[in-house]
Parts: sequence; C-alpha cells; structure tokens
Amino acid sequence: MMAHVASLRDKGRGYARLMNDDLRAKVAADLPRLTELLGDLVRLPSVSAPGYDTSKVHRAAKTIVGILDRAGFEDAQLLEANGGNPAVFARIPAPAGAPTLLLYAHYDVQPPGPSNEWSTDPFEPVVWEGRLYGRGSADDKGGIVMHLGAVAAHDGRPPVGVQIFFEGEEEGGSQSLAGILERYSSLLTPDIIVIGDGGNWSVGVPAFVTSLRGIAGVSLELRTLKKAVHSGSFGGVFPDALTAMIRLLATLHDDKGNVAIPGLVSEEVGGIDVPEQMARELAGTVDGLEQIGTGTIPSRIWTRPAVSVLALDAPPVSEAINQLVPVARAKVSLRTAPGQDTNAALEALKNHLEEHAPWGTKVEFLHEEVGDATSLDMDTFAVKAWSAAFEEAFGNEPIHMGAGGSIPFISTFSEMYPGVPILVIGTSDPTSAYHAPNESQDLADLGKAVLAEAIAFRLIAQASA
Repeated sequence: MMAHVASLRDKGRGYARLMNDDLRAKVAADLPRLTELLGDLVRLPSVSAPGYDTSKVHRAAKTIVGILDRAGFEDAQLLEANGGNPAVFARIPAPAGAPTLLLYAHYDVQPPGPSNEWSTDPFEPVVWEGRLYGRGSADDKGGIVMHLGAVAAHDGRPPVGVQIFFEGEEEGGSQSLAGILERYSSLLTPDIIVIGDGGNWSVGVPAFVTSLRGIAGVSLELRTLKKAVHSGSFGGVFPDALTAMIRLLATLHDDKGNVAIPGLVSEEVGGIDVPEQMARELAGTVDGLEQIGTGTIPSRIWTRPAVSVLALDAPPVSEAINQLVPVARAKVSLRTAPGQDTNAALEALKNHLEEHAPWGTKVEFLHEEVGDATSLDMDTFAVKAWSAAFEEAFGNEPIHMGAGGSIPFISTFSEMYPGVPILVIGTSDPTSAYHAPNESQDLADLGKAVLAEAIAFRLIAQASA
C-alpha cells in the first residue's frame, strides 16, 4: 500500500486534481451547509468542566447521534462507561478489501471564560470576515465537521470504512475513555486512526502533529497558622501563607526562566523556526515583556519541560484586611517532553515543592494528574496519503510540527491498537484562540481540511485495491 500511495504522490498535483475535481466541486457546494452545521454544534453548550451541568453534555451527544442518523450512518449510539460523559459512535462499513478508518474528534468544550472578554455570545455563532466565532468552533467541533464533510463529499458512501468516535470528556482529561474503549472493543476495529484535534501551521498551511508534551499537575496547600491573626501583632515574627507560597513557587524557575526541577527530559530541536515577533503577536505579549528559558522557541514549546502556576487561592484585594493569611492554595502544571516518564516527572515536581517549602512550612497535595507525552510515526502509508491530499487541497506541503499541549489519550489508543497508524490533524490555526475568548474557525481552511480528508479516503482506497 505504501508504494502505491507514494506513486500517486509522485505523479504530482496535476494528476491529483484531474482525479479529484468531483470532490473539490462537492465540498465547495457543501461548505454553506457545513458552516451551518458548525454553527448548530457551537450552540450546544457542551462544557465538560467540573461544576457545569452534565445534562447539557448528554443532550449534545444525543443531538449528534441524530445528526449521524440523518446523514446515513449505521449504528449511531452513545458509548458510556464509569458514569462519565458518553462518546458518540457510528459507522459506515468498508467496501470489500478496503481498510477502516476511526475518525476521532471531541464534542465537549472548554468553559467560555469571562463574558466581558467575548465580542459575541460564546454559544451563538457569528460569521465575520471569513471566520465563524463561538466556543468550540475550532476545538473541536471543527474536527467533527471535517470528518462528516469528508464522508458527505462521497455522498455518504466513502471508498473506505468509517467508524465515528466523538468523545465527550477530552477537555476534562478523558477519564472514561479507557473504559469505553475496553467495554466496546468489539465495535472499534480500526486500520488507521485519525485524530481530528490537531491544527494547521498557519492559515492556509496544513500540518501533522508529530509529538505532544505530557502533563503532570498538582493542587497544593501551604499553611502557616491555624487561623488568621493581626498583621501588626505578629507580622515580622511568623510568615503569612501567601508570602511563603510566593517564595515556594518562585523556586520552580532559575534566574533565566528555565524549569529548575531536576531530572527532567529536555531536548533541543532544529529545522523549523518560529520568529520571535510571530510568537509575540500570537501570544499577545505586553510591551517590554522578556522571554523566559533558553533554546529555540520550538524547543521550548515542543520538547522541553515548562511549568506554570495556573491558579492561586487568595483573598481578593477588594476584601483584604490587616491579617496574616493562614493558608494558601495553588495549582501547578508541568508540561513534560516526549520521552519523559510522566509518573517520574510528577514525583520530581512534588519532591521539589516539598523540599523548597520555606521556613519550616509543609505542603499538602490536594489533587494530582498525569498524562503521557506522545511521539508519532510519520513513516506510514496513511501519512503519505494525507500528505498528497493536503498538497492538493491547500496548495501547500504540510508542515511536520510538535505541539506544546497534551493529548494524553493518544497513548491509550496506541496501547489498545498497537501497530495501527495514528494521525493528528485538524482545522484550527494559531489565531483560533481555542481555550480563550473569541475562539474562531477559518471557514476556508475548514473547507480545505474537508477536501483533504475526502481525497485521502480515495487515495487510501486506491492503494489498498
């Protein structure tokens, strides 16, 4: 199969366009419907974070089952395990001799965040200057539309088998995923797994994600006093908890901003450059902000550890009184490089925090989380087929890039389906503001991603004939 796909690619774009003009025309004609579908999905407030109404996530899952039923998929159903949010499954059987592709995306979304930072209602889609705005538009309901649009381009009967798997807990750590995969193992029989939760290098430039960092995180409590006391009576004798916590958290980095936790895997990568000005514009840095850490920007994002303080519990300034605050809590997140043992990284983080707690204070860990890093094989027939498809659909060769974020469940798929090629692609771009206010999806890139997947179906089917 690999040789055949490579030969198709070697014939060049002209050959591919000649063979796929029908798909190009169908996707172009279908893009208004797909845009409307994406808007309908954005209207589903499927926030999976703790404290949000899980019934809304379940209703979203049932709505998607109905969408799949109407699109002609077979066996559309909810998959549930361990009392968590359901996944959505459906399938189209493979023609004789053709492989089956498991198409993954997730329908749950991040919380909207501060409403005053949104220019529009986060759950009411708005199209403006070629982008659709709304929570989940890029992460990851754009991935859902990419998969469904590619099937629709083949009139609902693609030349490969398709198994849909739309998860409902990705933003919450995929706690039920392993149980769902095990419980329904007889349903899921992929020859290729396509994770539609990646993203493009930039608008108009597609990408494969080749590696993702892992994650090790803790929530911790540091107490100095049994109760709050007057800051004038005891200040200067005993430390308040906030000062002790600040000193502790400051030990996580050295003076240059490198992670100061010993024993972590770190690697320098070359080949791809990210200009500093581009990184500043995408991050929205304030004037005069310095970089932290050393090494290339891709290395610091993809293959080196990074530690961040995500939250602090402290009295708000508006409610502050003259007291020594007795207890402080913080949430610390450590992104780990590919090749790092995640549990070892978690222990290193905890040991560092315990050993550096100042002035005889003690740290208590309230919550822990881990997720493995991933490196993906790029020498597969599936990558070659999608590369050719990307070149035709986007008019640009795909970039192979790492990712600073984490998708820990990929290791679960790898363990459950050893030897099955896994691709991580997507529809978002660096300006999509996923996980932030004003999240958006470029609609032209959505159409190109749909076309690329539809072409890839055809190339893989031809290669297996």
